This record gives sequence, C-alpha cells and structure tokens, in this order.
Amino acid sequence: MSELPRSEQSRSRGLGAAARVTALAGSVMDLHVRIALQEVDREKRRLISGGVFLAMGGTLMLMALVAGEAALLVWMLESWGWSLIQSLLAMAILNLVVAGFSLRIGGQLAKGPYLPQTLDGLLRTTRAVLGK
Repeated sequence: MSELPRSEQSRSRGLGAAARVTALAGSVMDLHVRIALQEVDREKRRLISGGVFLAMGGTLMLMALVAGEAALLVWMLESWGWSLIQSLLAMAILNLVVAGFSLRIGGQLAKGPYLPQTLDGLLRTTRAVLGK
C-alpha cells in the first residue's frame, strides 16, 4: 500500500478542514438568509396592516371633517342669519387659509437633503404615474 508523502497528507487535511469551515459558513449563511426572509415576511404583513389602518383612519377623518363642516354651515345659517352663499364663501375662505398653512408647514418639513437613490426613485415613480 502506498502512502502519501507527509506534506501531501498535511495539505489534504488542511483542505478538508477548510472545506468543513466553508461548509459551516455556508450553513450559517443559509440560516441567516432564511431568518431574514422570515423577518421580511413579518415586516411586509406589518406594513400592509399599518397601511390598511392608516387608510381607514384617513377615510374616517375625512368623513368627520365633512360632518363638522356641515354642522358649521348649519350653525352659520341659523346663528348669524347668513344666506347659504355667504356661509359657503366663509367656509371656502376658511378652508383656503387652513390649506395654505398646511401646505406651507408640510413644504418646510419635506425640504431637506435627499440621497441620490431616493431622488432617483421619486423621479422614476413620478414618471411612471404621469406616463412620461
């Protein structure tokens, strides 16, 4: 029976150990990827649920705003003795003032440095929505 020279034996043992370490690292990476995919799935469900509840809350808030404006309109008509057109104009002016403040504040909050990837994504989304 022929034996391998001593240097060949140590090299084959070293390669075997390297292969085992590589296999172990690959196994750890596979486990990490599986866990990461599970976390992404949980996060996706969480974000979808959050979006549904935000949409529901926004819809209910809009309905409450419409009901509040209708009540204010009736109050203006009855308490101040205004005509319907006067009350509607007053509400339109009030809405424009509140909208102006909201847009000004929102514009200030939305300003700021954006990462190039963010700007590129916004540009592509805008193009896709506008069809350009």
